[in-house]
Amino acid sequence: MAKATKTEQTTTTAFVDEKDIAILRMLQKNAKATVQEIAAQVHLSTTPVHDRIKRMEQNGVIKQYVALVDKSKINKGLMVICYVSLKEHSKMAGGKFIKNIMDMPEVLECYSISGEFDFMLKVLTENMDTYYNFHVNKLSQAENLGHVQSVFVMGVVKETHVMV
Repeated sequence: MAKATKTEQTTTTAFVDEKDIAILRMLQKNAKATVQEIAAQVHLSTTPVHDRIKRMEQNGVIKQYVALVDKSKINKGLMVICYVSLKEHSKMAGGKFIKNIMDMPEVLECYSISGEFDFMLKVLTENMDTYYNFHVNKLSQAENLGHVQSVFVMGVVKETHVMV
């Protein structure tokens, strides 16, 4: 099976202190918070807060800023967890599968996992018909695909991106 690419691998841990953690907590709750708002909450002036944010961006602690979208408001009502095994486990075969997955907008997340399956995909589509179309016409067409097991999400109990 293919390993994570070099850009995905973390070789060193960036140094973050309690003030950095406090800044990260605020940004995870509201990425649109101003430096002035953050500075007031963490009891620093704006320049050190700005410098800390820039350092964390440059060190890759902060990877990107995103808007979290309510899937029900954009007609994406079906979430499916797909467990995928490959027929062949060479680096080249795994790399081809990963490249295929990267080109599928329905796949929100892809994890290389241990156990019976090689990958776990989080797939979001409009409904069962669109998932069927995705499964038959995209996922099943991926080269080297062995077995797929689809698990349909009945409800979301917890969903967060807050890490600290």
